[in-house]
Parts: sequence; structure tokens; C-alpha cells
Amino acid sequence: MTTNFRAASLSAMVALLFLAGCATGQGRKTSAPSFDRIIAAGTKEHPRQSEGDIIVLKDGTLLAAWSDFAGRADHSQGQISASISGDGGISWNAPFVLQENKSKMNVMSVSFLRLRSGEILFFYLAKNSLSDLKVLVRRSSDEAKTWTEPVIVTPRNGYHIMNNARVIQLRSGRILCPVSFCEDIGQPSAHLRNLVFYSDDQGKTWDPSHGFIDVPQRGAMEPGLVQLKNGDVLQIIRTQFGQIWSCKSHDDGESWSSAAPYGIVSPESPATIKRLPDKHDLLLIYNPSTNASISKMSARTPLAAAISRDEGKTWSTPRLIETDPNFSYAYTSVTFDEHRALLTYYYAPYGTGQLSLKFKSIPLDWFREEEVASKTGN
Repeated sequence: MTTNFRAASLSAMVALLFLAGCATGQGRKTSAPSFDRIIAAGTKEHPRQSEGDIIVLKDGTLLAAWSDFAGRADHSQGQISASISGDGGISWNAPFVLQENKSKMNVMSVSFLRLRSGEILFFYLAKNSLSDLKVLVRRSSDEAKTWTEPVIVTPRNGYHIMNNARVIQLRSGRILCPVSFCEDIGQPSAHLRNLVFYSDDQGKTWDPSHGFIDVPQRGAMEPGLVQLKNGDVLQIIRTQFGQIWSCKSHDDGESWSSAAPYGIVSPESPATIKRLPDKHDLLLIYNPSTNASISKMSARTPLAAAISRDEGKTWSTPRLIETDPNFSYAYTSVTFDEHRALLTYYYAPYGTGQLSLKFKSIPLDWFREEEVASKTGN
């Protein structure tokens, strides 16, 4: 059974925007400088637009989707909204509802995954209570025009957190969903631990990894994954220790080493790790500071990028993506298209209670420019 999400209007908008981009010569920008846009601005009625991801459709259209909340808190009512761009992110159409809220609280936190088969998987969280949060997945075989009914990734009881833009497919074909878990997030003693759900049948059925990954204090939070060249999977972990922690799996995510400090300074904020498609270095997007004058949870500025040429053993000096200390930036997604990195992240001025979803398009060469300047002495 499939559900049509405004298929006709979406198809029409995709066609019009793509043709308009081609006609004006804009199209998908490959060598243009970095540029940014606000896809969805926080408003009084919808103050939080956050946790997004982007999928590049086969005709070059960008489909962005994100958490659209009627309140500021994680537990507010919310749906998943979406928008499309036919010119590489220069302009975005009016938002539409991609996933309506069929839960008692909200649906949120989007991850898209293009399978090698060509199908698109669309993951999101469905929240009914502070002890009932599950990861669901839908699939599309017609470039996001229609979606199947959802399959539950995390069937056990409890509160399962999976950040936006977190799902990966390994070289073996296995799909991994990294999750933070506790029984009830509303309890003062709530302690989070990580585990990974994996699928070997294109996302139809799921199994949990063996045991939990734990960290002291509040616990292991909001994991991100990348597969290394030797086949191992590296997991990075949000903590309350002023730095990222990490662990590894040697068996495609079924079991994991103990977590340990990774040595990268970061506040209590999620980081995003990906492999660059051009020269295959690793890319890390994170907040490279812990400002003592701001609470641990809020010190999410600046936003920066670093690269690793040795599979995550060492990292370059961070390059700043966002620098204004009056804003916080977090929950980044990274999608690669035509030698560019397409980012989304929330963009929030301190003191307003409003979060906007920001898009930024960056040429891949930008991430290495300071390295080149240093080597040449310029």
C-alpha cells in the first residue's frame, strides 16, 4: 500500500523549477562560491524548524525535509514539512507536509537514504510519550512521489532517539541506524545508551546490535557513523565531557568496542561525520568550542568543518562555516551533489526561542583551501 503526498503538485513543481533553472543557466551550481538560504523560518506559530535532511532526486531536484514544530520543546506537537529546489538550492518552493503527525506528540528528525537499488528510504521518529519514541521508515520507488506504509525499526518499548541524516549503507549492503535509548526520558535519572539497528534486506526487517554503548554522566548521546576504508565502522558520540567520544565496530555494526574520549573539543552538541566523495577524506561538522559563559547545552557556536586524511586519527584545523556568537547552529545534515556539499542546520538567535532551518551550499574544494594556503605560504 502506498500513500501519495501531493504527488501531482510535487511533480509539477519539480518540473517547473528544474526547467526554470536550466532556462536561466543557473541549474545545479558546481563551481560557484558558497551561498546560503533560509528554507523555513521560525515564526510565532511554528517557532522551531529543525533536524532536516536533503535527498537529490534523479533529475537533479533537491528535496529537503525537516521537523516543523508548533512549539519550542522536543515534545511539542509537530509534523514533517518539506520543500523542493530545482536550481541547486538558490530558491525553494513553499513548504508542504511530507509526513503528517499521527502520533500523540509529534513526528520529527528526518533521514533520507538512497539505496544502491535506486529506492529512497525516509526515516523519522514518531513520539507518543516520554517513554514511547520509535524510529519508522518508509520507502519510495518513484522518486519521492509516493511512499509505502511505515515499518518500525525499533519495536521494543522505550525512548529511541535517532538524529537527522544519520542512516548509512555499508559496502556490504547492510543499513545501519544509530540510536540513543532510555526507558523514560522524563525521569530525572534518565541515562542514555547507544545501540545500532541493522537491516540486511533493504530496510524491511531490523535487528539490534549486541549490548549498549555507555558513557558516564547523562550517558552516550546522538551517535553518528561512518565506514572506514578497512571496513570498520567509526561511531562518534555526543557527551557532557566537553569533547566527542568514539567507539568502533569490526563486524558491520553488530558489536562495538567500549566508548572512549576522541580528543575533539565540543560542547553537549551532536557532530556529523561523512566521507568526502572527491578525494575520500573524512569530513566532520561540529561546534569546536566550549564557552564557559554559555550553558553546556547552548554553546553551539561557531559551526565548523575539519577533514581527516588518515581515517579519523588526526583532524585539520577547523574552518568556520558560521561565526556569529549571537546564534547557535546544530543538527547538521550533509548531502553531496555535483562537487558540492549541501548542508542544513538550525540557525537560532539566542534569546528569541525561534529556530530556522538554514541551507548552505559549499564547493568541496573550500574545505581544503586553508591547507593549500598554508602549504604554499600564501
